[in-house]
Amino acid sequence: MTETNKTDGAAIPQQAPAPETGGDDRDVLLRVEGLTKHFPIKKGILQRQVGAVKAVDGIDFEVRKGETLGVVGESGCGKSTMGRVITRLQDPTGGRITFDGQDITRLGTGRMRPLRRDIQMIFQDPYGSLNPRHTIGSIVSAPFRLQGVEPEGGVKKEVQRLLELVGLSPEHYNRYPHEFSGGQRQRIGIARALALKPKLVVADEPVSALDVSIQAQVVNLMDDLQDELGLTYVIIAHDLSVVRHVSDRIAVMYLGKMVEIADRTSLYEAPMHPYTKALMSAVPVPDPKRRGAKSERILLRGDVPSPISPPSGCRFHTRCWKATEICKTTEPQLLELRPGQRVACHHPENFADQAPQDTVLLTAAKEASELVPDAVLEESAETSAAVAAEVAETATTKEPEAEKPSVTKAEETKAEETKAETVEKPSVDKAEETKAEKVEVEKPSVTEVAETRVEKAEAEKSEAAEVEKPSVAGVEETKVEKAGTEKAEAEKVEKTEKPGTGKAAEEK
Repeated sequence: MTETNKTDGAAIPQQAPAPETGGDDRDVLLRVEGLTKHFPIKKGILQRQVGAVKAVDGIDFEVRKGETLGVVGESGCGKSTMGRVITRLQDPTGGRITFDGQDITRLGTGRMRPLRRDIQMIFQDPYGSLNPRHTIGSIVSAPFRLQGVEPEGGVKKEVQRLLELVGLSPEHYNRYPHEFSGGQRQRIGIARALALKPKLVVADEPVSALDVSIQAQVVNLMDDLQDELGLTYVIIAHDLSVVRHVSDRIAVMYLGKMVEIADRTSLYEAPMHPYTKALMSAVPVPDPKRRGAKSERILLRGDVPSPISPPSGCRFHTRCWKATEICKTTEPQLLELRPGQRVACHHPENFADQAPQDTVLLTAAKEASELVPDAVLEESAETSAAVAAEVAETATTKEPEAEKPSVTKAEETKAEETKAETVEKPSVDKAEETKAEKVEVEKPSVTEVAETRVEKAEAEKSEAAEVEKPSVAGVEETKVEKAGTEKAEAEKVEKTEKPGTGKAAEEK
């Protein structure tokens, strides 16, 4: 319910306090059904469309009043585009957006103007979201001028109150954006978004460009403002620690699709989608004492595929270590496997497989499993087996007694099995005879073995003698040839050393 205060003829909406967290009877403030946003790719002189970038390709979720939904995922998965579409800063390609019971999917600019005070956005870049030519007072007071709202005490007093609310000084009213730091600029953006007390605030990476100390201040500020004003947040972020601190529920996006939606505790303690588990393993643990309790790092092979031509079936199967043929051919549906936890996976973590008949891994899965520690694979297999056994035991317990066979039928079945075993098993005598015949055929007699060994030894001895001992005639011939050769060489040497000896004798 929204209360209205009338002061000086101007209606100022006052947001009702947020209901208790975790209540099932809370009204849904924002409902998204089958939302798609495709950016066309055109080429040629005639600018014909040759393709489309499927930034958001069919997502479903809802946000209740007073809660915070965190959206996480890798760069390029479509988080920021989704935030701009649900705030109607960009027109959706398909699907349906329902805000506070009203369908705003196809509303024009004029009809959306009254709803702008209820839907605001905090942009990612604190430097680019503020006009450098305008003062802070002019920037924060712009929503009042555009909506024609005159707050109590005047615009300047209300702007100074907002600046003080976000941790800035009222004296900053006449300063320009370049005179502030990054954290202070982000606070100015938050003050502008909260000027008209909106019902829904979409924060696109509100602390990613800030220092760590400033991040903590901005996050705590947003928490305090939510408690004070009863705001509903959709926070888009990369930092899983920040999302865990501020969110009631978390949605994980991958390549334009929602792969898992769960409450904060369930998602961080027992993630069910392999992609979510890989993201959780990447969160650093600053405490050295707790590093041993942290699971090993899961590395993902390659980059996110192109949104122009996403993979068929499950879009994560090209990098998943559990992917099978059904993951490549059939797209998994976002189903509620546990209370409050919806997952789109054929082989979820910490749960029985939705497709247990398909166990043959793809080549991409085998390559991806090389980057996953063995401890993680073993833990996943053990947990899935335990859950499958638990599910089977539950199904057996709930089986009606009427379906169980009677005692008489069981006895008849047992008798038939015994009879079949008796027919199939041969008698003892026949088995012994067969065994004896086999032994006789395989084992030769002792005499045959002895004769074979003697013949083999003699043959080996003869071959060795022929190879090692040359004949006597051959040895004598070799000696004669050697002696003749030595004599001829000696004579040649004598003639060479004493030249002219024969000629001198003849002259004498």
